[in-house]
Parts: sequence; C-alpha cells; structure tokens
Amino acid sequence: MKTVLVSGGGIAGSVLAYWLRRHGFAPTVVERAPGRRAGGQAVDIRGVALEVVRQMGLLEQAQRMRTRMRGMSILDPDGHEVDRSTEATFSSGRLDSEDLEVLREDLVEMVYEHTRAGVEYLFGDSITALDEGETGVRVDFARGPSRTFDLVVGADGLHSTVRRLAFGPEERFAHHLGSYLSVFSADNFLALEDWQLWLRDGDAGFGIMPVRDNSELRIAFGFESAPLPDGLRDRDALRQLVVDRLASLRWEGARLAEAARQAPDFYCDAMAQIRMDHWSRGRVTLLGDAGYCPSPLSGQGTSLALVGAHVLADCLARAAGDHHVAYARYERRMRPFVTLNQALATENPGGPASEESVAHAKNALSLHG
Repeated sequence: MKTVLVSGGGIAGSVLAYWLRRHGFAPTVVERAPGRRAGGQAVDIRGVALEVVRQMGLLEQAQRMRTRMRGMSILDPDGHEVDRSTEATFSSGRLDSEDLEVLREDLVEMVYEHTRAGVEYLFGDSITALDEGETGVRVDFARGPSRTFDLVVGADGLHSTVRRLAFGPEERFAHHLGSYLSVFSADNFLALEDWQLWLRDGDAGFGIMPVRDNSELRIAFGFESAPLPDGLRDRDALRQLVVDRLASLRWEGARLAEAARQAPDFYCDAMAQIRMDHWSRGRVTLLGDAGYCPSPLSGQGTSLALVGAHVLADCLARAAGDHHVAYARYERRMRPFVTLNQALATENPGGPASEESVAHAKNALSLHG
C-alpha cells in the first residue's frame, strides 16, 4: 500500500485523502493549525464539483448545510439602497441554481468527519524539508520525527510550503490581482435576516451576509492595493490596516472596524493567482490553490479543489501508483479546466464574471476522462 503525505487539512487536502483511501492508498494529512480551521467565507460548489460531493455520499448533507438567502441589497457609500435582487446574490449567483453555497468551515468539518476513521491526521505540525530518494521522499517536520513517504502532495494553499521547497520562491508563480480581501465574523448587529448587503465606497467595499440562523455575520471586505511591503504582511499589521480602512467608510465604518479588531477568525490576504508551467516534480505534486489558485474573485477555488482532488486520486489509481504516469495525466486533464476558471477572475476585474463564462468553466471537465 503506497503512502502519500498530503500537506494541508483544508478542502483540497481532506478530499484528496478521502479518494486516496478509497483507491487503496495510505494517506497522511499534516496540518499546521492545531485543529480544523474555523471562519472563512461562504464557498461555492458548482457544476462538476457537485458530482464529486455526490460520489462521496455527502451531497444531501451539503444541501442541508447550504446558505439560504432571500436576496441582496446594493447600497451607496451612505448606506442608501440603490438596487436589490431576490433572484441572485453576488456571493452565490442565481438563488434557483442547483449549485450550493456553504460555509467553508462547515465543508471542512463535514469532510473531516467523513475521513477521520481511515486517514491519519497530524494537526499542529508542518513540513520543513523534503529529500527525495530513489524509493521515496524523506520528510522533516517542525515537531514530529522525520518519516519517508512514497509520494507527497502540497495542498497547503496560496503560500504553499511544499511548492516553495520543491519548486522555489513564491514570487516566481504568484500574480497579484490588484486587491486584498479580508473575511471575519461578528454578531448580527445589523439584524439581517437571510439577506445580504453589498456596498462600494471608492476603492474599497464589502459584502455582509448573515449565517448560523441569522445569529452571526460574515463580512468580506476588499480594497484595491498594490502588493504590500513585507512589514505589512503579518497578521497584526494586516488587521490594523483593515481596521483603519473600515473606519474611514461613511456607513457603519466604526462598527465594522471594531468587529474586525475583535474577530477571533480574522483573515486577510492578497487576491492573487498561482500560475505554473507544471505542478509536479519527481514524487511531489501540487493540488488546489498551491498549484493553481484562481483567487476568490473567480468563485471557483473550492470547485477546483474538489475536482482536482478527485482527478489526482483517479490518475494515481489508474496508473497503479506510478507517479510519472499519474502526474502527467493529472496535468493534462486538469490544465484546461484550471485555465478557464482562472480566467473568471480576470475577464471582468472588480465585477462578477458573465453567466455564460461561469457556466462554461464550471462544467468544462469530465470526471471520467
């Protein structure tokens, strides 16, 4: 039984672990966080990714956990409604669609519970070195003892450690898209009931949606910016930057700024894409955002993670674990799908992609290729 180390316990990594186990591999997932990560925005499961969830036996559970919005209001900088819709929202698209919008943390928890019995999870640890030999990859960890695995998969996000160790510095592959996104939670101080608010004020704006039976808000705040200098990239500096930018807003700026200051799940990062000529080197390959992040602007990051995990595991199974053959097939099958979905973030910067482009991109790959 071939052993596979998966770096990253998010959606991509945990879904890959499920499919690897199902195909007879022995997966181990290492996750830097001490447990499943809470917080994050609502994510979309669209098109062919719905089939992945169905084949995992999780579709009905995901449908029960979906967000259930009635619509949205678009506000001017002073908080006055200028438009509204009861047919679609910016976060999920058409409300009558078969696509699903769920909270990221709920999807991660659902997959974890579905895999924990057959997958080894190492929480609170991370990879520090990779040394590939003829028969495997020796992996050094920050906390645990070194171990050797047949294969290693980096599913560790935009700032992937596996990518850096195997391919080189992030700067070679990251393409900044001109903005930053912050996501955090707060009490529902706006008393929203299954209704989203969207506002733009100059080069900044936000979307607010109620979750958890309207007891909580998830706030996504974006602002245009060139890449920030190194001194402003740590968590505390980013939080203060977001607090200051929110405080300058005309409508609800003070309360939003305080919510960002207090949020235990505060997140902020650049909107960027990862573009690489190849995703594999030796026994190491990349999955999801680590190899082909489309950015949240595409709305397809979760679907790419789900589909990529299924395809990679399928290719390894069909090649009987021969990573040379499997990785080449994985790239041939996934690259056109990735290219279409990354284009969703760049075809209309600052606004949603066209319905035709989204429909084409989300269904442009067969799981049986």
